[in-house]
Amino acid sequence: MNSLEVSIRPCEECDMLAITAIYRHHVLNSPATFEIEPPGIREMMARRARLLEGGFPYLVAERGDEVIGYAYAGPYRPRPAYRFTVENSVYVRPGNLRQGIGQRLLTALLADCAQKGFRQVIAVIGDSANQASISLHEQMGFRLVGTLRAVGFKFDRWYDSVLMQRELGGVDSHW
Repeated sequence: MNSLEVSIRPCEECDMLAITAIYRHHVLNSPATFEIEPPGIREMMARRARLLEGGFPYLVAERGDEVIGYAYAGPYRPRPAYRFTVENSVYVRPGNLRQGIGQRLLTALLADCAQKGFRQVIAVIGDSANQASISLHEQMGFRLVGTLRAVGFKFDRWYDSVLMQRELGGVDSHW
């Protein structure tokens, strides 16, 4: 693989230090996540373990031997009727944005979700001004299903939460 090539692969435990650093940056500098305090490595490892134990996909984007992004799907809601619906998350390391990494991660994540039998994917996007994330999801076939106004308070201001949805197939829908 040349130094510019990006590969997508399942997340391994040894990737968690890089993932924790990527997420820390987004928590401290972006309304993309409504988390206020960045979780430490132990918490991030526990979160990953819970997702994997639940049969959810967790992927990383790697350039050379460096993790430059990650994506995962997790339960949308805890009640059993939601078991075929997941919520997705995609984060890219600063300095690697707008290079198609998020799209590659999300493409692979959607394929994994479909293969695992999930049928609906919900994107909960922090900040209605986050055009990069909204556009990424639109390009990947997600539809806007609503905006929750001023539901998150971070950086001394209120932020919206944008809800987008994509059907993976195999269900009757109202689309």
